[in-house]
Amino acid sequence: MSLGHRNGLLRIDRRWFLCALALVAAAGITGIGWSQQNRSLLNEPSQMEVIPIRGNIYMLAGAGSNITISAGMDGVLLVDTGAAEVGNKTLAEIERLSRELSTFGQPVKRNEGGGGSGSVLTSYLPPKPIRYIINTSSLPEHTGGNVTLAEAGKTFTGGNVAGDLGDIGEGAAVLSHENALQRLSAAKIPIRGQPTETYFGGQMKLSHHFNGEGVQLFHVPNAITDGDSFVMFRSSDVISAGDIFSFTSYPPIDLAKGGSIQGVLAGLNRMVDLVIPEFRSEGGTFVIPGHGRICDTADLAYYRDMVTIVRDRVQDLIKKGMTLEQVKAAKPTEDWDGRFGQLRAATPDMFVEAIYKGLSAKK
Repeated sequence: MSLGHRNGLLRIDRRWFLCALALVAAAGITGIGWSQQNRSLLNEPSQMEVIPIRGNIYMLAGAGSNITISAGMDGVLLVDTGAAEVGNKTLAEIERLSRELSTFGQPVKRNEGGGGSGSVLTSYLPPKPIRYIINTSSLPEHTGGNVTLAEAGKTFTGGNVAGDLGDIGEGAAVLSHENALQRLSAAKIPIRGQPTETYFGGQMKLSHHFNGEGVQLFHVPNAITDGDSFVMFRSSDVISAGDIFSFTSYPPIDLAKGGSIQGVLAGLNRMVDLVIPEFRSEGGTFVIPGHGRICDTADLAYYRDMVTIVRDRVQDLIKKGMTLEQVKAAKPTEDWDGRFGQLRAATPDMFVEAIYKGLSAKK
């Protein structure tokens, strides 16, 4: 793993990097590699990779879902924790990143006295612990590592957990929307893996800067589920999108958990409003999707437009009186099936069915 601009080992021009990724995608290779895509088709864990994004922000790929990492002097903040079965591997990668950042950080010095400068190297700052975990939803591939990673962390003393939670304060604080907590609790997730702090309204801000920047959570009602959030790192200009924006598949809308096509589009449009390109529609704000490679404004707008067009096609077929099977047979997603229709977790038929049932129920 290379830390790029963080420690001077490697410097990569961002625009060149995005162009290279576009060429890879054009060749029919999605995500972070063809071999890893094949493994995801088989629901097998892929090799993990930590990718520097900007500032203190990194993306951990290959943990079941993308994990966003803010690592710096205040500690480590995670957005999502990946799948449960790779929790220990995920923790090992995060600890390795923290150690490497500490190793290449500023040494701790002391004065020897005796009239000279006496400034000598004594040690390096120890790696910082995991302080916060933010869950973008209650889905297992985003919350499965909660227990392992929360137990390995340490929250700020007297900070962000209620007093009646007992010894939970010894681990990292876990944040989510209230609906995500309710679903995790109903699923009987171990108490260590459940959120320790939730919010009810449209947004939540950390009460202080973390690693030098503001961190803001936005709730999107009834998107993939009824408890979805996306997270914005204000100074780094990075959005962690969760499954509202998954660049390897159609949106995996879960109707049983309160999801809806209109909610997904509302979330995508909210993110489009927030992103600012560097030049035309390229660069600028980076978006870390729930699955797949790092994206920018052009990728997000392309995905939003695809979802909008498919929604409108299904809606038009419903107006013509077609049944669900007839709508599926009409293949309203055919233009994008080669790009987004390859995963069993979100097949074209599943996407069309979620749209059809959602729009029909609303009507």
